[in-house]
Amino acid sequence: MKDRRLFSGVITFALVSLISLAGCANQHVASSADTAGRELIELWAAGKPAFGQYVTQMRGQGDANSPPRYTVETGLELAANPLLDYAFLNLEQHYDVNSARDVAKGLRSAGTSSAKALLVRIPPIADDGVDAARQRVKELLALGVDGVVIPHVRNAAEARIAVSFFEGANVWSPANPNGNVVAMLMLEDPAAIAEVEEIASIPGYSVLACGIGSLAQALGGDRQAAEALNLDVLAHAQRAGLADMITADTESVALRVEQGFLGLLVFGAKGDEVIRLGRAASGR
Repeated sequence: MKDRRLFSGVITFALVSLISLAGCANQHVASSADTAGRELIELWAAGKPAFGQYVTQMRGQGDANSPPRYTVETGLELAANPLLDYAFLNLEQHYDVNSARDVAKGLRSAGTSSAKALLVRIPPIADDGVDAARQRVKELLALGVDGVVIPHVRNAAEARIAVSFFEGANVWSPANPNGNVVAMLMLEDPAAIAEVEEIASIPGYSVLACGIGSLAQALGGDRQAAEALNLDVLAHAQRAGLADMITADTESVALRVEQGFLGLLVFGAKGDEVIRLGRAASGR
C-alpha cells in the first residue's frame, strides 16, 4: 500500500510539473509576442519608421497552382535577420492558419536574436464574407500574432465592420496608446479612397494604407494617378494619428521615409540593402 501511494505521488508530481512547464512555455510565447508588438508600436508612436519583410510566394517559386506553405523555418530565418522590425505574412490569396502558426512559432523560438512583430494579411471581406473574415482575425489573434491586415476595404461601412473584428483585443490606436495589437486596413480602389477622410476618422484601429499596386491596376495602369491618391491616404492617416505602410526599394525608400511612411516593406534579394538605406535616411 505504501509503495502504491508513493507511486501515485510520483505520477501526480510529474503531471503537475508537465502542466507547469507547458504553462511557462505558453506564457513565454505570449510574452515574446507582446514584446515584439510593443517594440514595433513604440517605433511608430515615436514617429520612427519600422522596416519589415514582405513574406509571400514570389514568381518562379514552386508550383504556381499550389498554395505556398510557410514553415517554422520561415520564421526562424526572419528572426535571424537583425535588420527587421517585423514580418508581413501575405495570406491574402491562400489563407492557411497553419502557416501563420508555424511562422509565429519560428519567430518566437528561444535563441532568436531579437523580437520581430508578425502581421498577417488575410483575404478581403468580399471574398468569403464577413463571418469568415471575422473568424480569421479571431483565430490569428488567439495564436498570438501581433496584428492582422484587412485588404481591399471597399468603403467606410466595410471599414467599420473590419474594425469590429478586433473587438476585445488591446488594439493600439490614437485613443489607446498602450495597446499591443496592430489592426490595419488597406484601401485599394478609387471608390474606397473617395471615402478616405471618413475611414481615417473611424476609431479603434492602428494603420491605414493604400495598396498602390492594386490601385494602379484599377486606374488602368496610371501609376501617377495612383501615387497622388496614395499620398492622399498618407495625409489623412497622419491627420488621424494612424501609421501608414508601403513597399519600398533602393530607389524609393529614402523618399518614402521623408514623406512620413512609418511602415516600410521590403522584398526580394536587395531587401537588406533597402533597409540599410532606409535606416540611414531615418537616422536609425
